[in-house]
Amino acid sequence: MRNTGTALLAALAVGISVAGCKEEAPPRQAPPPPKVTVARPEVRPYEEYEDFNGWTAAVATVEVRARVRGQIEKVQFRDGDMVEKGAVLFALDARPLVALVDVAIGQQKAYAAQKVAAEKEFARLSELLGKGGASKSQVEKAEADVGSLAAAIEAQGREIDRRKLDVEYCQITAPIAGRIGEAQLTEGNMVNAGGSDPLLATIVSIDPIHVYFSVPEKTLLKVRKAREKAVQGGFSGNVADRKMAFKFGLETDRGFPREGVIDFGDNRVDPQTGTILLRGSVPNPGGFLLAGTRARVRVGVAETSKVLVVPDEALLADMDRRYVLVAAAGNKAERKDVRPGRLLDDGMRILLPAEEKQAPGAESGGDVTPSDRVIVQGHQRARIHYPVEPLDAAGNPVPETAPAGGK
Repeated sequence: MRNTGTALLAALAVGISVAGCKEEAPPRQAPPPPKVTVARPEVRPYEEYEDFNGWTAAVATVEVRARVRGQIEKVQFRDGDMVEKGAVLFALDARPLVALVDVAIGQQKAYAAQKVAAEKEFARLSELLGKGGASKSQVEKAEADVGSLAAAIEAQGREIDRRKLDVEYCQITAPIAGRIGEAQLTEGNMVNAGGSDPLLATIVSIDPIHVYFSVPEKTLLKVRKAREKAVQGGFSGNVADRKMAFKFGLETDRGFPREGVIDFGDNRVDPQTGTILLRGSVPNPGGFLLAGTRARVRVGVAETSKVLVVPDEALLADMDRRYVLVAAAGNKAERKDVRPGRLLDDGMRILLPAEEKQAPGAESGGDVTPSDRVIVQGHQRARIHYPVEPLDAAGNPVPETAPAGGK
């Protein structure tokens, strides 16, 4: 028994010595800061604008009709052609009208012959009046006959001119330059002049072209107020005098790549819609823009100013407040409440100046500045007041201090 107890004590002693020789476990290391993509806000010139729906319209639209009766001999254009002013479109059979000119000329010659005879009779009676061979009334009548025939000759001359004009009207020409539509009548058809005259074709002018759009009364007053401040001498009542530029785009255009000048504003606000109709003039040398096309119109309503913009994906929402996360001093994520403005076409969001009174409970009332490093991607990995690793879009570290030039 003594030997057994001695062996047990020896084993316990060896176990204690072995346990005492084990190394202690190293302390647990904190994980590295999460990587986030940041971008510095940009300062841009910005002109406040409003967008409207509009439509294009031709400056001039003319319905081509015949001014004389006749049969169409030839149609001298193709449907959809561009035609110049004065170009012959339809040719009518002019022979009946030429015959009427000849009749009128013949009648004038008859009046001329009668006038010669009347003048001789007047001269003969005037000579007999002094010898007592004719009465004064006979002389006066002879003189009146001469004057009447002279007037008839003059009137017949006007009739000849009118008949010749009818012959000219057999060549139906384009009153304006533009694009002509489909011919409504072809060769062999009869046309009438007067109340039943048929439509032959329609021409619309091409260059320039008009863009119409309606502006709410509130926007109009806002523009007038801004212009009164910008223009010395107050607001001019004539829209054309101000040469206000606007931009517009078609349904297939990206953005508003086309430009024009507002040259007309209606003289009253429509009481039913609360809008006023405006019109712009746009160059259209190639005829690409067609009348009746829908257009998206953008008009500047205030003077150009400088604004701060950030990528729209940087904005986060907390109930009724919007905010961004920034990599602040020590690369710690901090929150800054913002007032978002208009979303621009390139995906950047305007940040409006902070209000004097911040919302209750806001963690930060300070404005975002161009030197801030705004977190654009990786919000879910960032924790407020905890460090992050700010990187640019290419994966390069972004220092806390912006280099010269703001880049």
